[in-house]
Amino acid sequence: MKQLVEVIAKALVDNPDEVVVTETQKDKAIIVNLKVASSDIGKVIGKSGRIAKSIRAVVSAAASNTDKKVIVEIDN
Repeated sequence: MKQLVEVIAKALVDNPDEVVVTETQKDKAIIVNLKVASSDIGKVIGKSGRIAKSIRAVVSAAASNTDKKVIVEIDN
């Protein structure tokens, strides 16, 4: 999941070198933290959060064959 979020985020932002993705596991959940440059946060979230929702939808679809829930958090 970490690599999937990283590829999507690097394609969206102007500063792909500043994209940092970390992954932690808690019980039956995988938490993916995405950090981008402050100038790129709007590009990752999108208008009314549409891009963020789309990223979460793609990640949850990729995780559908596992028994774990994936949570994507976006930080700046």
